Amino acid sequence: MIHTVLAGAIAVLTLSSASAASITGAGATFPYPIYAKWAAAYKTATGTEMNYQSVGSGAGIKQIKAKTVDFGASDMPLKAEELDAAGLVQFPAIIGGVVTIVNLDGIAPGQLKLSGPVVADIYLGKVTKWNAPEIAALNPGVKLPATDITVVHRADSSGTSFLFTDYLSKVDAEFKSTIGAGTAVKWVTGVGGKGNEGVAANVQRIKGSIGYVEWAYAKKNKMSHTQLQNRDGQFLQPDDEAFKAAAANADWAKTAGLAVILTDQPGKAAWPITGASYILLHQAQADAAKGKEVLNFFGWSFKNGAAAAAELDYVPLPASVVKLVEGVWKVQLKDTAGKAIY
Repeated sequence: MIHTVLAGAIAVLTLSSASAASITGAGATFPYPIYAKWAAAYKTATGTEMNYQSVGSGAGIKQIKAKTVDFGASDMPLKAEELDAAGLVQFPAIIGGVVTIVNLDGIAPGQLKLSGPVVADIYLGKVTKWNAPEIAALNPGVKLPATDITVVHRADSSGTSFLFTDYLSKVDAEFKSTIGAGTAVKWVTGVGGKGNEGVAANVQRIKGSIGYVEWAYAKKNKMSHTQLQNRDGQFLQPDDEAFKAAAANADWAKTAGLAVILTDQPGKAAWPITGASYILLHQAQADAAKGKEVLNFFGWSFKNGAAAAAELDYVPLPASVVKLVEGVWKVQLKDTAGKAIY
């Protein structure tokens, strides 16, 4: 087990010798716990260090475009036009879920039930008390406090925000027209926090608050999560089986750039705010050895990291998707002379 304090910009592990190989990445906070775990295991197995900065998807996209890191990471897949314009290749690396977290006295973790439309109304500032009729109707028999609701959201450009707002835009027309889906949106109410850690810190500090973080982070830090009602009307607890169910019907092969969006998927067992996290690399690798080492890291992790992923309630990519990813590596990633690096 790796026990790491999550801070804004985190370097996973420290070089023990100047000669040790090293690769760097930056971006999404959503996959940070599993990338940290994979990095520790990979260094033990190979001696190669992977430094990953958990700075948010927007910052990760900027850094890979600026070529200040070997790879970027984003929970919002880039569209084909943006990939082409920047000379980038993307592929999914891991699947997980986003959860709502609350700070409510007298309510046990996982006890409170919420629906997408009600969460949307909370984030629109329309439902402002925890004992509001809309929440009470979903929670018969639960003594809800007459506490004001404080909305907490991400203040930085965030793939977690993209998954959260994409879901709410799909289930609520007013949310879609007023706030919409994106990594950075114009919130109408609430307080912001940077990264999962900033949102979590605000929720832990403010009584009556609600926020959203990825599940592995909430679980690791013992945050009080809620149930969510999915597209089929089922109230679910978050776990890897629910994320797996959401990904079951995804058609990766027919989706440009493998850019599958997994929010609001059908299926009784499907968690409604599920997403894949993506890796971004330059098509033309100025340092072919570094580029190949990035692929070696993810290839090794796909092959050897499933147990670690499951322990943190992420879902490893299915073997069929890994095969598609490796096909992308072979065809699209080349050195500056045009020779394939994988």
